Amino acid sequence: MRAYISVSFNKRKLLDKELTAIITTLKKFDIAAFVFVDHYKFELSEERQMMEQAMKDIDNCDLLIAETSDKGIGIGVEAGYAKAKNKPVIYLRQTDAAHSTTVSGISDSQIIYSDSGDLAKQLALILDNLFPH
Repeated sequence: MRAYISVSFNKRKLLDKELTAIITTLKKFDIAAFVFVDHYKFELSEERQMMEQAMKDIDNCDLLIAETSDKGIGIGVEAGYAKAKNKPVIYLRQTDAAHSTTVSGISDSQIIYSDSGDLAKQLALILDNLFPH
């Protein structure tokens, strides 16, 4: 299994602890993590290629995790595409971050977390419900 992790390109480095918690938790469920912004670098003029690649990568995943602590239009587009493809969408954000009504509204599960440990615990519970083993 594979999870597509959608996260703000601009805030990726600031969310390193959280992404590590997500990736570590996914591994416990034998789910490989795919963080789009860690795999590609696109020029501003390559927006079409970027989104085509994102859609291909989402197609090859079993679920999408949308880290929305830093809102981004791309995160919403990716989550919407995954939902349209009938893939589970997990919405998450830090407790002090602004709420994303659109991504939360289409998600199957929501996590509002205080720190990376809290995030890992809540994610494990959701994954256990989605993919019991």
